[in-house]
Amino acid sequence: MRFSSRVWRVLALCAALLPLLAQPRFVAAQDDAASSSETAGPEEGSSEAADGETEESAVEEPAPVDGATVAWMLTSSALVLMMTAPGLALFYGGLVRKKNILGVMMQCVFLMGMMTVLWGIVGYSFAFGGDSPYVGNFDHVLMSGLLPDGELTAAEWSSKLIFFVFQGMFFIITPALICGAFAERMKFSTMCVFCILWGLFVYCPVAHWVWGDAGWLCEWNDNAAFPALDFAGGTVVHISSGVSALLVAIMIGKRIGYPTEPMPPHNLTYTCIGAALLWVGWFGFNAGSALAPSEVAVNAFVATHMCAAAGVLGWSAIEWFTHGKPSILGACSGAVAGLVCITPASGSCNALAAIPMGLAAGVVCYLACAKVKTKFGYDDSLDAFGVHGVGGTLGALLTGVFASKHLSSSHYGLLDGMAGQMVPQIVSILATAVFALIGTFIIVKILDATMGLRVSQDDEVQGLDVSQHGEEGYIFL
Repeated sequence: MRFSSRVWRVLALCAALLPLLAQPRFVAAQDDAASSSETAGPEEGSSEAADGETEESAVEEPAPVDGATVAWMLTSSALVLMMTAPGLALFYGGLVRKKNILGVMMQCVFLMGMMTVLWGIVGYSFAFGGDSPYVGNFDHVLMSGLLPDGELTAAEWSSKLIFFVFQGMFFIITPALICGAFAERMKFSTMCVFCILWGLFVYCPVAHWVWGDAGWLCEWNDNAAFPALDFAGGTVVHISSGVSALLVAIMIGKRIGYPTEPMPPHNLTYTCIGAALLWVGWFGFNAGSALAPSEVAVNAFVATHMCAAAGVLGWSAIEWFTHGKPSILGACSGAVAGLVCITPASGSCNALAAIPMGLAAGVVCYLACAKVKTKFGYDDSLDAFGVHGVGGTLGALLTGVFASKHLSSSHYGLLDGMAGQMVPQIVSILATAVFALIGTFIIVKILDATMGLRVSQDDEVQGLDVSQHGEEGYIFL
């Protein structure tokens, strides 16, 4: 009896506790059911409310930032900046005489600072603002519409800012290329003002023509009058800077002692290192112009490398044949010539077509630097026109020949059956060259009348390092 009574007591106690033990599970089950019903949405009678809630949540949810694109474009921007310094600074610095090396390096470094600030204040707006086919406007002055303001989503303002900074690196290096033509003899102050005016009134309009959404030469604009293929800047960067460099070299005059006195490069080691840095940086220049880590970027990267490699072979081969010895200067120059040539073509020509383009660039640019310059007697100190002007023109023409319909369905080249694409290519070359020549002529004339172009004869003999900057590149104790 005692045992049975104990059993009944335990059973009664469990019965009394059972509601208390089951209550949390019941509440949890109710919560789960409620959440599942919210997830599944209301029943048929409440379908309109469900649609309204879904639309409202879709509007409130911001688009995510594409991390892969951000990483690729920031890396590409850094690579293009590296092309100016240390790349171009070392490449050009090794080619001048030792008394002018700091002058060249100062030009590159100072332009990195000055042109960046100018780009943020007004340059970007002049290049990419508005919907005119010919000129930009003031829509983005002081980076208006590019910064987080509470209205743009993170994805919107970050994508705009990425494009801004990537294009800004092109704005830096393009006038720096021109400096090679008047190296060792232009006033530093005049150089600064020249680059400001040239960047705003020559570079920005051409960039708007070719890369602006409404540009009259833009291949992505369905209403463009002459949709030219220029993926990464054959016209915008190389032809504009190359022909401007030639004109400035002629207008400023020859260096004292040129061509009767020997003026060999003082440090080809620097030049070789600079060329290697330019080669690597050019992957950001061309493949980054795809604006995303895509199949277009892959083609641009490989085509860029193949054309540079073929450029080395082309220049070295003709130099070897002509002089009996290939030189490191020739190999480096050939690499840069190949890189220049493939720039407009890297988004539309495949990697196999890049090989004959590079070979042609090496040979043609060698002839421009070694034969044409000697025949006409102009003093393009570091062959800015011979490599960039000639190489960019050749590349723009060959793009119209080799562009593949498998890479660009709308516009492709002569070999794939679109012979008419040669017309926009030629128009873009002529328009860019004529506009750059006229703009450069006006700018140089104004500066010559107001500031003067050249340093004094004594300062030039002493060297720009000391006369313009009060420093020496080499101090041996």
